[in-house]
Amino acid sequence: MTLAHLAQPGILEPIPAQGRYLTCQLRVGADPRAVLRRLAGQSDGQLTIVGLGASLVRELDVSIPGLKSFRGIDGARVKLPATPADLFIWLRGTDRGDLLIRSRQLEALMAPAFDVQDITDAFIHDNGRDLTGYEDGTENPQGEEAEATALLPESAGLLAGSSFVAVQRWRHHMSRFDAMSRQQQDHAIGRERDSNEELDDAPESSHVKRTAQENFDPEAFVLRRSMPWAEGNQGGLVFAAFGCSFDAFEAQLRRMSGAEDGIVDALFDFTEPETGAYFWCPPVANGGIDLRAIGL
Repeated sequence: MTLAHLAQPGILEPIPAQGRYLTCQLRVGADPRAVLRRLAGQSDGQLTIVGLGASLVRELDVSIPGLKSFRGIDGARVKLPATPADLFIWLRGTDRGDLLIRSRQLEALMAPAFDVQDITDAFIHDNGRDLTGYEDGTENPQGEEAEATALLPESAGLLAGSSFVAVQRWRHHMSRFDAMSRQQQDHAIGRERDSNEELDDAPESSHVKRTAQENFDPEAFVLRRSMPWAEGNQGGLVFAAFGCSFDAFEAQLRRMSGAEDGIVDALFDFTEPETGAYFWCPPVANGGIDLRAIGL
């Protein structure tokens, strides 16, 4: 039986034309319950996706099995910043001005208990390509496989249809990328840019070979819903990986970072994560976010 009706629908839908990511911190001494109830009632899970951090769930004196804070990867040979937050909101839409207005309304709604810590505006680029020009999310699972990858099963009770999401904002050093030859760029990704075909002769450090989801034991599939971001002349990718646990994401990041076999993903030659956080995205019910699993 499909679980799509229980999930925040924006998790399973294609990337929107425009996006805005907010991370928020609970104010010291504030009780978040009333604000969370209002936020849940005004969030449909489609245009407004909501995620809760482990620290916020602990503050409510409840637990969500599998939810934890991102702490990096033991043995990583690159920097993997951990920037935990209490609340994550992904606004989706087609008009950037509309997202700004909605963002300000939500900030006012949350003001009694939360401070907005960070805002990143994002967008779709060239029909789903990264700012480097390479197609993003090529191996994403589809249909029922996407649901099985991203959503907790029916046996999870009140958690059924909910999801865990790992979020990182990566900053591209475009001057480094531009200084690479076309072959070096293709080999770093592991695909030919124009055709998106995998390259058999790509080195083991290529991103495709580092993250081939079927080559892990167990297989490490995630549902990627990433979007490019830009500010001034800087830009990169907001990486968002949804899963029924954090296991697949951590398996991939362990291999990418060189912690598994000492080979670092060639992506790190020209891009690096600035943030890293984990969140739990509750299910939906009656057109709003369902917080019964945390007693609200």
